[in-house]
Amino acid sequence: MGQDSMQQKEPYVKGRLLVTIFYNESNLYSVVRIRVEETNTSWAERELMVTGYFPSLEEETTYTFYGQLKEHPKFGPQFHVSRFQKEMPQSKQGTIQYLSSDLFEGIGKKTAERIVDHIGEGALRKILADPSILDDVPQLAKTKAESLINSLKEHQGLEHVMVGLTDLGFGPQLSMKIFSLYKEDSLSVIEKNPYILVEDIEGIGFKRADQIGIQLGFTGGHPDRMKAAILHLLDDLTYKEGHTYVEAEELLPAVVELLAHHQEEIPFEDISKQVLALGEEGKIIIEERKIFMPSLYFSEKGLVTSIERILADDSFLDEFPESEFLLALGELEEALGVEYAPSQKEAIEKALKSGMMILTGGPGTGKTTVIKGIVEIYSKLHGKPLDKKEYKEEEVYPYVLVAPTGRAAKRMQESTGLNAMTIHRLLGWKGQEEEQEEEDDEPVPFIKGSLLIIDESSMVDSWLAHQLFKRIPKGMQVIMVGDDDQLPSVGPGQVLKDLIESNVIPTVQLTDIYRQAEGSSIIELAHSMKEGTVPANLTEPQKDRSFIQCTTAQLPDVVEKVVANATKKGYALRDIQVLAPMYRGAAGIDELNKRLQEIVNPNLDGKRKELKFGEVVFRIGDKVLQLVNQPEQNVFNGDMGEVISIFYAKENTEKEDMVIVSYDGNEVTYTRQDLNQITHAFCCSIHKSQGSEFPIVIIPVVRGYYRMLRRNLLYTAITRSKRFLILCGETSAFRLGVERTDDLQRRTMLKSMLQLLGTGGDEEMEHVALTEDTWEKVNPMIGMENVTPNDFELNS
Repeated sequence: MGQDSMQQKEPYVKGRLLVTIFYNESNLYSVVRIRVEETNTSWAERELMVTGYFPSLEEETTYTFYGQLKEHPKFGPQFHVSRFQKEMPQSKQGTIQYLSSDLFEGIGKKTAERIVDHIGEGALRKILADPSILDDVPQLAKTKAESLINSLKEHQGLEHVMVGLTDLGFGPQLSMKIFSLYKEDSLSVIEKNPYILVEDIEGIGFKRADQIGIQLGFTGGHPDRMKAAILHLLDDLTYKEGHTYVEAEELLPAVVELLAHHQEEIPFEDISKQVLALGEEGKIIIEERKIFMPSLYFSEKGLVTSIERILADDSFLDEFPESEFLLALGELEEALGVEYAPSQKEAIEKALKSGMMILTGGPGTGKTTVIKGIVEIYSKLHGKPLDKKEYKEEEVYPYVLVAPTGRAAKRMQESTGLNAMTIHRLLGWKGQEEEQEEEDDEPVPFIKGSLLIIDESSMVDSWLAHQLFKRIPKGMQVIMVGDDDQLPSVGPGQVLKDLIESNVIPTVQLTDIYRQAEGSSIIELAHSMKEGTVPANLTEPQKDRSFIQCTTAQLPDVVEKVVANATKKGYALRDIQVLAPMYRGAAGIDELNKRLQEIVNPNLDGKRKELKFGEVVFRIGDKVLQLVNQPEQNVFNGDMGEVISIFYAKENTEKEDMVIVSYDGNEVTYTRQDLNQITHAFCCSIHKSQGSEFPIVIIPVVRGYYRMLRRNLLYTAITRSKRFLILCGETSAFRLGVERTDDLQRRTMLKSMLQLLGTGGDEEMEHVALTEDTWEKVNPMIGMENVTPNDFELNS
């Protein structure tokens, strides 16, 4: 069957715009009324409501809309558009009128007539297909011809591109992303190299681009295809597994396997040559046999440069005599009614006399007490009050307290009594920042202040650390606080661990448990786990901890009962947190969230407002988790809130479904297209809980979680609990997890580069790139069997 006959069978409506009722610039969702000129549907009226995703329509222009005629329960008949096209004027008079309109500057009626007379029927279509056809039009200046072509492309481009992208299988949102970057050249760019989408368009991965490539006839060994696969896997391996680089021995065999998925296996040496080509193009960095994404390479190098600059500032060493420090410390102890332990005194003094210091230790070791001591004595010795009100408007407040997440910053503020904020907010970021692909030589604004304290430093990845440290001015002292036994950052790198192990930066590790007097068995358990042991009383009920033994099949019911009992005893939903390591399975996060929603926030009578998004149903009263940073809304990855309102499209002027979430009073509105930014948080991942604490923490631990069970994961989970810890599952699984250290060590260069500073060496890493002579030394089988727990968790 021919294409024309197929289009005739596809329902369509042709007409001209009468009025635009609604138009959303962000996603192009439109509601318009048109005057119907032609249709193959049953519609017989002169006017019709048309809805769908398309750009703002022009008056006096005919459009053909393809889709389905449907009955809206409130607004009546509507034509729902799946694709559209602007109809070009076909008649001689129509074409002349179109070309002489205000759309084409400098083309009057006489010029338009000459063009149409010379080119003949279908002039507009012919010009778009071959612009050189205008060269022979009598008395048509070259500048006017170029202007006409540009205007014609501009006014026809979006519709033409949207149709073409729809044919390639792209939805309206991705199509608009593509068009906003490539404009009228979108289709030609894709036809020339569909794999460029992997680099340029967020949301398009290699497999999607490869489908288009195969459709367009790209062969298995095409250089663009190989390059895209290399970049895709390098990005995937670094961001999923947390490495800042990938060994050639791991990357190259993975590329061979990926490219052979749909087509014949490509010779190993061909891929190696494309790795070298990407290095020459600056799209990857090759050092020895290590392959980096440029943003991660320059992040580690830039971070080392910043730390070297901070450590070189020795102006703090003799700033005040020892006697003055001891006097201030004694006065503080007297005022607070406490006596600092020797290690705590050492930490406070070292912080005050160092350009940079690391304070680390597990729960209950007094990190917060030390931070308070540092700022109090700093205030006294430098004569800089802690109360912000004592500073004039033009004066700089010296104390800068930050954390990676909103919840961690809030905890820091509550524990110190000083203002704290997220790192993103400190840096003045208004939205998702683009990672820099090369060294940025432009000057950046420095942070204002003289004492910077970074809490929950284990959560800070290499790129964020670089962005923060390069903004630290001369004379600002830096204190990093964190627990290096916790999980590393979600993003690539292990900054805190590398800084400590480099032995270049002054570090104080607090080991004594100062909250032991409170009798916290949770803290006892945490410190036993740090040593790789499980206390003999693990299953014996404690006043703040218990272990409910059950099988995987019984686990959901047990968790339900524990949560239900806690709510019956008067605990608010925000105070109860279930933490699990995996999303899938009968004991996974997704299933537990569904079960818990029906226990704590059911819709038994069907009267509670709810909105379905994919497999998730949001209801008023639901506990939800933010999944991405949105600084402009003051909401960040890991923040938890409550759904307080739901509005259906028919209830608001925006004509869109909306969910409103309150994050401790900060109300954020999500339209349907934004709902992938949040998920239910009755149960959440252990990674997402970092930086938070909850009065009651419930942790299921069963052998079904085998791939995820590791000491730092379980340690991070139990240290989220402030008052009560309930472990559910199998004691053998818990013991297994404690015994297994993280054998998936991240590969980074930060530690070794820092150690060069420690030896006084300034030499660079030896630059030994892969070459055609050295690629043969790469073992093509290394790395083929690797599957990591991060495949299940980190990007979820």
